[in-house]
Amino acid sequence: MSRRRAEELIRAGRVTLDGKTAILGDRADGDTAVVAIDGVPLPVRADLVYYLLNKPRGVISTADDPQGRTSVVDLVDAGTRVYPVGRLDADSEGLLILTNDGTLADLIMHPRYQVSKTYVARVDGSPNRAALRRLQQGVELDDGIARAKSARVLSRHGSEALVEIVMTEGRKREVRRMLDHVGHYVSRLVRTAIGPVRDSQLEQGVARPMTVQEVRELYTAAGATWQDAAAGNELDR
Repeated sequence: MSRRRAEELIRAGRVTLDGKTAILGDRADGDTAVVAIDGVPLPVRADLVYYLLNKPRGVISTADDPQGRTSVVDLVDAGTRVYPVGRLDADSEGLLILTNDGTLADLIMHPRYQVSKTYVARVDGSPNRAALRRLQQGVELDDGIARAKSARVLSRHGSEALVEIVMTEGRKREVRRMLDHVGHYVSRLVRTAIGPVRDSQLEQGVARPMTVQEVRELYTAAGATWQDAAAGNELDR
């Protein structure tokens, strides 16, 4: 945001600083100050950046790769070092967040905070009600029980179907293994949402800065506040 635009918002009385209407000349005191526009908190720490990427198939979800393969960080021009929040395997596609906000990354990845991830899988065959129920009740994988928060068939096309699965954890290739366990091989897997964040218009291979509202909603979905990011708080386990 330009300085001129910021001054216009302050003059209009739309900016608050620690709950009080800001005036020209006010300064935020330290990293824990709460600045808001129209009641929506803004990050005070200028070093925090957030990007949403639509990961293509074949790109790996790591920050570094000794083999020199294309990584998700190669697709984000952040101007600072960022890290993927969780992973999508190389064969999977869809939304992935890259940030240097460790607090938010922890909230999204840790199963305790129940931030959902929504996937659409193209599978062989068409799961019946019993298979969908098993996915939600839990299936036994080699690394423990895996449960979907929800599972439903979106559409059927000949010998294939599109299945939407919502998860609150992210073990390695978990969705693929779950569907395979109930007899349905996954030929394509796309993550379509992370918590409340969606963007069906974002092209594959493209990353964009996340909006203030999107980041705020992710913190809210995990039962936390943006002040945790501003203060760099470590959350209780």
